[in-house]
Amino acid sequence: MEETGVISGVSVSHVNATVDEVGAACHDDVRATISALLDRDGVEEAYVLQTCNRAEAYVVTERPALGAAALADFAPDVRDGAVVTLDHEESLRHLMRVAAGLESLVLGEDQILGQLRRAESEARAVDAVGTMLEDALRKAIHVGERARAETKINEGVVSLGSAAVRLAETETAVEGSTALVVGAGEMGALAARALDSANVDRLLVANRTVPHAEHIAAEVAADASAVALDAAAAAAGEADVVVTATSSTDYVLDAEALAGAGETVLIDIAQPRDVDPAADELPDVVVRDIDALETVTAETRERRRSETDVVEAMIDDELARLLDAYKRKRADDAISGMYESAEAVKRREVQTALSKLDAQGELTDEQRETVEALADALVGQLLAAPTKSLRDAAADDDWTTIQTAMQLFNPSFDDRATPDAPAFETSEASDEEDTPAHVFEQCSDD
Repeated sequence: MEETGVISGVSVSHVNATVDEVGAACHDDVRATISALLDRDGVEEAYVLQTCNRAEAYVVTERPALGAAALADFAPDVRDGAVVTLDHEESLRHLMRVAAGLESLVLGEDQILGQLRRAESEARAVDAVGTMLEDALRKAIHVGERARAETKINEGVVSLGSAAVRLAETETAVEGSTALVVGAGEMGALAARALDSANVDRLLVANRTVPHAEHIAAEVAADASAVALDAAAAAAGEADVVVTATSSTDYVLDAEALAGAGETVLIDIAQPRDVDPAADELPDVVVRDIDALETVTAETRERRRSETDVVEAMIDDELARLLDAYKRKRADDAISGMYESAEAVKRREVQTALSKLDAQGELTDEQRETVEALADALVGQLLAAPTKSLRDAAADDDWTTIQTAMQLFNPSFDDRATPDAPAFETSEASDEEDTPAHVFEQCSDD
């Protein structure tokens, strides 16, 4: 795979979008979405990341314009202001910020690293990850691990599950209450543990696959039991606090089901929503979603603010290293092409010369070696200066020089690129647990 590509990205996240807009940007079948991106003109690699508060896609193409075109309709039902497009350098920096937890609703939360890895596994399942994205993702995860090991960016409330319980505590007394968690995925498990830590008196866990709910119930110290998902509405009637986090594409709890629930606080951290927003109009029923979590995550964000500068500096350093590595690879590709072309010419001409000399009298092995050594020396000396120039051009982002060299030594290169197409455009220049659709929606995986 070529090393001279450019990464383009698109992001719809809680930073600029509402929970419904993020939901609209999420695709039901992630593998199918990745495969569809690979089928777009010029796309060589593709990667999609979906969580409860973001939907993002990245592609590798030869030219930035091809990447922008491939991602143009990734989120067609989302308003323009909520869709952020990212060029090559912006994509790399953004992936590092995401991995470090700087782009998370709960600053520094840890779950995103696992989500990035699972997203990569899904992309690899359809053969969509090549050298460019592999390097970018490895670097992003490395930064995420460094941020948590070397700073206190993840100290305190570190998950949406625990943040959901904090939000519930602003609406009612959680300690001593009866609580219900709907969904037994990662976020459901985190919410159950957070409720247990808040000293609920009784905990119910509802899930489509009851053994999964039983597993979570067995982990907590509170009096806990599991119920089937279709019993969630009845269980909500017994609960004072409900946290929902399933992968259902339809409402799990609607207004009609909650009409007789009495005083109940529901925190919906699913994407898409588990609870019909209309239920908030019912007497004694309070419904809060991911957007409302901003109120309880602000304190955590402010407390960790001093750590963000350290992480940002870390990202600057690691980004510079990654860009330099890409530049070296780009130069190496051009140099390799140059030497391959020269080697082909050398072999042809040496064979012609040896054939002519043999016609005048058979050459000894020593004479043949002398001719071949002369040819090798000429190639090495003639290409030494161009090699240095190409490495310097890569360091200076001088794509024109590199492309000219490629055109001179490989005329077919012109079929893949145009003179005004830099390979790296920087910001300064221009439940169903086995269903791929929900693999990354960890806040809503039941």
